Formats: sequence, C-alpha cells, structure tokens
Amino acid sequence: MFVCICQGVTDSQIRQAVNEGKTSLAQIQQHLHVAQHCGRCTQATKTIIRQEIEKLAQQADFYEVA
Repeated sequence: MFVCICQGVTDSQIRQAVNEGKTSLAQIQQHLHVAQHCGRCTQATKTIIRQEIEKLAQQADFYEVA
C-alpha cells in the first residue's frame, strides 16, 4: 500500500527500512524521502515505524525465552 504518494513510498519499504535499523522518522525521511512534501503521510509513517519496532521487540522476546 502506498503511504507517501508524493514520493511513491510503500508501507513495505518503510518496514524494510526499520528492519535495516532506521527506527526514527528522521532516518526514514533521509532514506526514503517520505513525509517531506505535503506531510499527509507523516502520521501513517510514524504508525508503521512504531508497529514494526513493536513486532521486532516481540520477536526478540520470543527468541530470548526459547
């Protein structure tokens, strides 16, 4: 799904960037140029970043227990 129409950035690209270690909006903006024009995608981008970080944390907890 496209999150940033201005730059053609998808949620998958944002999730991949988070998995590569870019965990702040500023880092994602620098890497993908998302949320730099009209700004309508800023909140959605933050939500995706937060969701992906939570997912990674849950996976890490799972592997620590196992």
